Amino acid sequence: MLDPELKSKINLLWDKFWSGGISNPLQAIEQMSYLIFMKRLEDEEVLREQNSKLSGEKYKTIFDGHEDCKWSVWTEYSGEKMLVHVRDKVFPFLRNLGGEDSLYSAYMKDAVFIIPNPSLLVEAVRIINGMHIKEQNRDAKGDLYEYLLSELKTAGKNGQFRTPRHIIKMMTEIVNPKIGNIICDPACGTAGFLIASYEHILKSNTSKELLKKDDEGNEYNFKGDKLSETQWEILKEATLHGFDIDQTMVRISLMNLMMHGIGHPKIRQTNALSTRYDEANYYDIVLANPPFTGSIDESELSKDFRISTNKTEILFLELIFRLLNNGGKAAVIVPNGILFGSSKAHKKVRELLLGQCKLDAVISMPSGVFKPYSGVGTAVLVFTKTGQTDNVWFYEMATDGYSLDDKRTLIDGKGDIPDIIEKFRSKAVSGKSIVVPLDKIKANECNLSISQYREIKHEEIKYEPPKKIIEKALKLEQEIAQELEELKKMV
Repeated sequence: MLDPELKSKINLLWDKFWSGGISNPLQAIEQMSYLIFMKRLEDEEVLREQNSKLSGEKYKTIFDGHEDCKWSVWTEYSGEKMLVHVRDKVFPFLRNLGGEDSLYSAYMKDAVFIIPNPSLLVEAVRIINGMHIKEQNRDAKGDLYEYLLSELKTAGKNGQFRTPRHIIKMMTEIVNPKIGNIICDPACGTAGFLIASYEHILKSNTSKELLKKDDEGNEYNFKGDKLSETQWEILKEATLHGFDIDQTMVRISLMNLMMHGIGHPKIRQTNALSTRYDEANYYDIVLANPPFTGSIDESELSKDFRISTNKTEILFLELIFRLLNNGGKAAVIVPNGILFGSSKAHKKVRELLLGQCKLDAVISMPSGVFKPYSGVGTAVLVFTKTGQTDNVWFYEMATDGYSLDDKRTLIDGKGDIPDIIEKFRSKAVSGKSIVVPLDKIKANECNLSISQYREIKHEEIKYEPPKKIIEKALKLEQEIAQELEELKKMV
């Protein structure tokens, strides 16, 4: 919902980063994030000082002795002086801010300032100042960062790539997070699932008359006016948790959440599959798109895993099962190999989902959903950690509202998604969805591919009796002979 003028400024900034030598979108977003972070740091400090004056309390500013590290001070410098000052003074100040355990320290750990020339820094500062003067609300700041993230169109390492926002929203709608739920993404990337969960909870607690719609019919303006102060505190301080192995992704996740109004995000850099991670039976909801192609060194692998494999897609499914508390729900994107793979590990993870969970749904997606990153076929598994499965609801998505080639051109932005959400609630059977009993799935080696269970209807073709066919053929032969005789006469 950004205005066209701001979008054009951001697009201009992208061009300047590209021409200035920062052509990797991930690096560009990271550098923009640092600058936004610096501006936001002073904005928040001003509010704290004002509140302390109103309450009569003494307040020591974090900029005490470092006044020249304030955004409002150094952004008035000349371009050359500004560049040197940010690199040599502001960055070291931020790295040491608040001590080793502070959010700022975690965010700025190993951060490197790589903006190469004064003109690029001056232009970036000008745009960020313009954004904050013109747009004061949480929606605009969050939308701005989502717009920046939409430029991530290059695949990452180890099968990491950004999950399309409309797929994230579909999965979030399906698991339906509520206020008070503790939500986790153990491979959070840019925190897309956590942001979607936050917005879903806000939307559920916003009066209908406050909701607005954009040109494509998507609702926005989620104010959360029905939430109490205590509920707001729970939502912002205790609800959203994320982990990622990549420090760059952790920094981007932190900024994304902070730009959406989460003051102290619970994001940590860690490999959730390793011996250093030991959480279990804690989360009410897990939403994830874990890396598909990676593997982990056996010496690093947590001893809690029961399934013997080094394939990350299988390990993450077992991890998510372990993370959920009893009754907890998960929606996870997996490669199609999980559905029908014949290895012992593949079979065991399917048995786990069917035997110790209620596997609510298998939603097969077309292979173009993750283009241009990858053409791999994927599915969404939805399950609840309780009892065991009785029946599984399958849905075969034909379109997600975008072309399935590398261009991913907008068609309607929805495709089958509204139908999936609606039919999931009642597990309705249709031309694209079926319900299969557990016994039938077990008899088929726990195969979770919809093609194994969809009934192929064969239309009966009725042929005429052989005598009649012969008579027609003879009659046709006679007609052809007569036509040939007539042609001879004409020559």
